[in-house]
Formats: sequence, C-alpha cells, structure tokens
Amino acid sequence: MKTIFVVDDTKINLLDAEEALSENYNVFTLLSASIMFDVLENVQPDLILLDILMPNMDGFEVLEKLKSNKKYMDIPVVFLTSQNDAITEARGFKMGAVDFITKPFSKPVLLNRLEAHLYMESKIRERTEKHLRLQNSLISVLANMVEGRDTLTGNHIERTTNYMYILVNAMIERGVYADEIQSWGIDSVVSSARLHDIGKIVVTDLILNKPGRLTTEEYEIMKKHTIEGEKLIDIIITQSGEGDFLRNAGLFAGNHHERWDGTGYPYRLKGEEISLQGRIMAVVDVYDALVSDRPYKKAFTHEKAVEIITEGSGTQFDPQIVSVFLEINGFFAELLEEMKKSVTVKEPQA
Repeated sequence: MKTIFVVDDTKINLLDAEEALSENYNVFTLLSASIMFDVLENVQPDLILLDILMPNMDGFEVLEKLKSNKKYMDIPVVFLTSQNDAITEARGFKMGAVDFITKPFSKPVLLNRLEAHLYMESKIRERTEKHLRLQNSLISVLANMVEGRDTLTGNHIERTTNYMYILVNAMIERGVYADEIQSWGIDSVVSSARLHDIGKIVVTDLILNKPGRLTTEEYEIMKKHTIEGEKLIDIIITQSGEGDFLRNAGLFAGNHHERWDGTGYPYRLKGEEISLQGRIMAVVDVYDALVSDRPYKKAFTHEKAVEIITEGSGTQFDPQIVSVFLEINGFFAELLEEMKKSVTVKEPQA
C-alpha cells in the first residue's frame, strides 16, 4: 500500500483527507512542516499533499526545502489548498509541484487525481531504474576491461567499491561532509568510483604488468592514468550527454592520487581544492594497496595499514576522513577477511 503524507495546520482538514484516503493508502496526517520533516527521517512517502497557508513555514517554503534535498526532491508534491488563483498556481508549478487540488475537495476527485500522479510516478521510477541498470552495466564492462589488463591488482575495483560504501555511510552517520555526499546520490556515486582507474587502459602492458618496481620514467607514465581517465570520461560525457554520474567518475579518476598537503598528482591540489570524491577515494585506494600483495612487496596486515593511514592524516589524507576511518576500520578488517576466504585457488590440471 502506498504512503501519503497530508500536511495541514487545521485538524478538520486532516480528518477529511484521512477519511477520503485511508481505504486506499497508508495516510500520515501531520499538523506542521516541522513534524513532517521529522517523520521524513524514517518514512519515505510516495506523495505529499501539502497546504500552502501554514504558520512558521508555508507550503512554498516546504516545497523549496524538499526540492533542495537529494533525498526528498523526487517525492511528488500536490498542493491541497483554498488558494487557486493563477499566480499561486504558476509559482507552485515553477517550483516543482505536480498539481493543485482545491479545498473543499470531493473524495472521487481527490482519489482520481492522486491515482493518476502515482501511476505516472511509478512509470518514471521504472524508467529510471532501467536507466540505472544500463548505466551500472556500462560501468561494470568498462571497469572489467581495465581490471582484465591489470593482472597485478586482481579484484581491486570490487574491493575498493565495498570499502567505499562502508566509509561513505559512516561519514554520513557522523555528519562528516554529510550534506555534500547525500546531494550526490550515494549508490550512483559509489558506482561511478569504479572508474577511478579507467585511465590505465591507455598504459602499456609492459608497465602495467611489470613484475617489479617501476623506474622513474615508467612511474611518470603510470601517473598519467589520472589525466587519461579524465579525458576518456569527458569524451563519454560529450558523446552521451550523461551528466552528474560521469562527472563524479571524472573526479574520482583525476583526483584520487592528490594529497592533502599539495604534493600529489596530477595537479598538486591542496586541502579542499581536491574534490571530496578524490579525498575519499585516496583513503580507500591506499588501504587496498597496502593490504594487497604487489610484485615489489607482500601485503601489510590490516593493523599496519591503519597505522600508515593514521600517519598520513593531514599530509596525504583529509584528517576528517581519516578520523572516521579510524572509528570504523574494524569493518574494513572484517570485509578483508571475508574476501580472503571467498578467493578459491584452483588446482592446476594434469
């Protein structure tokens, strides 16, 4: 059963709406905008019926606040109001309201209008989900192409994606850059992080899979994978018209080797000049490199990796992100052990 919020400062209006809707929907009747936003923390409605003339925060202010938050901006809002003049309606539609229903309303009209909007919303959601599946499939193919060539860092993309989810959610829970992260759309952005090493696709196999330390010249070539990754993603954006998703991927690709103190590459960005995407990826990427075998080193223990990242706080890494990492690094350790157990070594065939 779909959920409807009815927000109105008059109790009789709430009772009328609840009586009209309760047989068909799960109805929350809310006497103020502040109560609605409190409930929104735990319940996501399919549609909001919103009065305009309310004390403290009127309907237009509520709508503006909803539309400015990535978490709530796609909830359809219908104004249920006695104001039905053309100027009011024009303002509401411009701000993103999907309809106006005049009070007093008839039950059949209210039900039919809501059913139509919810049907359209379900179709839009279906198309969006289909688009996201296609988008994630594309990302998987591109990421796997890179990982298929880089034989020395097996499953790096899968591991860093899992670590990224843990760290990003922990940052939100602790209020560390939470507003910016939530404005991205977490699932979409974490998925786009899988392209952070896409620039390696243009690096020669002789360097990419060299069984030993790189020379200074080879390392300079390898460092260019950041810029090449940005270029490849810019080409895809230009040709596909895709926006935020790939722009985030470009920031992951171009910034994940920058350092907080400004000594990283390719642009020697410093502090918050580095995108938040790049600063988060830097911690995740380095952790995975430390706890993984490489031709030039054995894997460090989880404890040693945590020690090295701690030492890099304020020089290599954003101190606030490291602080969150230190609080939740046990989850990294658990995931690392799970992934080690899931790796099966095939016996050579006779």
